[in-house]
Parts: sequence; structure tokens; C-alpha cells
Amino acid sequence: MTEHSDTKTASTHSIADHFQQKIDQEIRIEPKDWMPDDYRKTLIRQISQHAHSEVVGMLPEGNWITRAPTLQRKQILLAKVQDEAGHGLYLYSAAETLGVDRETMINDLHSGKAKYSSIFNYPTLNWADIGAIGWLVDGAAIMNQIPLCRCSYGPYARAMVRVCKEESFHQRQGYDLLFALSKGSEEQRAMAQDAINRWYWPAVMMFGPSDNDSPHSAQSMKWKIKRFSNDELRQRFVDMIAEQIKPLGLSVPDPELKWNEERGHYDFGPINWEEFWNVVKGNGPCNRDRLRTRVKAWEEGAWVREAAAAYAKKQQEKAASEAA
Repeated sequence: MTEHSDTKTASTHSIADHFQQKIDQEIRIEPKDWMPDDYRKTLIRQISQHAHSEVVGMLPEGNWITRAPTLQRKQILLAKVQDEAGHGLYLYSAAETLGVDRETMINDLHSGKAKYSSIFNYPTLNWADIGAIGWLVDGAAIMNQIPLCRCSYGPYARAMVRVCKEESFHQRQGYDLLFALSKGSEEQRAMAQDAINRWYWPAVMMFGPSDNDSPHSAQSMKWKIKRFSNDELRQRFVDMIAEQIKPLGLSVPDPELKWNEERGHYDFGPINWEEFWNVVKGNGPCNRDRLRTRVKAWEEGAWVREAAAAYAKKQQEKAASEAA
């Protein structure tokens, strides 16, 4: 190794050490700051997958807008689906600050290269599913996303503040829906219980694989992209749901759920990781349908993007002409 390369290596180590020191001191990293390539890649992967999840997440609920039982429920669901679209936009914008363009991210989604949350590959079979998604799925999302408001990367952290506020509304909407069904007829109670039975375990899996099987978790926590491990967040979620379900008079599909006085937490049964990985690999009930729907929407919306680009170009030319 030459003296020049030794000096360059030492310089790189010094910059990397300074970067980690900033993170350790809770100083946020901004787009123009130096960052390791792996930090940038990790953020692009996580933020883009998060954005994809918000956009694909509109699909399980969107087909119930026209079938909502009352005008009020329809308004609430419309607002929620609109919120999810906005979350996707915030997150795509945050990812773009890292040097990746939106079209590349969307192409990666459509080709299957990029993933999104496995939870959105399950079908919504009845109206109670909308409540279960709001309470369980958005509840798990909130548990996962509130710590992201303190993420070390500034644009991501700031985007998450509004996302979390809106997700808390979504969770209350879902719980309110299930609460109304739980106080209704026997048929309505049964529908609510059925929805909880089908969505509970996929929601528990939303936090990702166990810490020992998560390839990115340790490094993400060192960089303070994440603040808590997958298993820590999962335990908090189980503890929350175990208490919140009591006023509903319903139950979660886990016969091993039991309060552990010594641990100060609820014990819960084994997770079906085979199912989780099967869905992640593209073999869930709705994987192919979700991607087909997204690709179709993208292709049919091409004229809108082209018109917007043409208008923007025309406005730029007009501004340049006036300036001249």
C-alpha cells in the first residue's frame, strides 16, 4: 500500500468516525452531509419500501369505499385512503433527497425487486376487516413508526411526524368500527371476531423477523435509523392489543396469551415464520393481484404524468422568456 493510499484510508476513517460521533450525539444527518454508502443504501431501501407499503396499502381498503354501510363510514374511509397516498408522497420525497429518483423506486416495486409490507398481501373479506386493519395494522405501524420521528436522517424523521399523527387517527377509526360491531348483533360480533382472527398474527409479524434473523437490524440501530429492535416493538404491540381488546369483549387467536408478572409483559405463542417468509417471497394470497393493480394504475396514469411534465416545461419556458 502506498503512502497516498494510507493517507486516503486514514482520512476516510476519520470522516466515518466523525459521522458516527454526530449520530451518537443525536445530531441529525441532512441530505448534503457526508454519509457512508451503506447508510445511504439502507435508508433508500427502508424509506422506499415504507413508501411502497403506504401506496399498496390503499388497495385492501379502497375496494370497500363503495360498500361502506353509512355515509359517515364512507367519508372516514375516503379520508384514510387519501392519507395513505399522501404518506407515500412524503416518503418518496424523503427518499429522493438521497439521490434516487421516484421512477426508479416505482420500477423496482413493479418488477418485484423492491418489497413492501407483507400485511398488504392479505384479502379484505368483509366490512369488519376495515376495522381490523385500522386497529391492528395501523396500530402496529404506529408502534413501529413513532420511534422513526427520532430517526438520525432528518428528512425521514420530519416526514414521520405528520404520518404518525394521521396514523393515530386511523387506529382510532378502526377501533371505533370494531367497537360498534362488538356491541351489535351476534352476526356483527362474529364478523368482528373473524376479522381479528385473520389479521392478528399477520399484524404481529409486521415488525419483521426475530432479532437473530434480521440482517439489517443491528446496524440500523447503531446508526439510529431504528431505535428499538423488532422483538422489543413486537412485545409492546402485543401488550397494547391484549389490553385494548378487553372493552370489545372479543379475543385474539392466541391461546398462549397470558400476563407474566415476573416479566411485566404478556407471554404469547409461537409465530408462523414459514407463512411470513412465504408471503415475503411473493406467495401470499394477494401478492400478484396487488402488483398487477399497481402496474395497471401506473400505466393508465401515464397521460397525467406526461401532461403535468408538459405543463411544467411550458411554465419554465414562459418564465425564462419573461426574464429575458
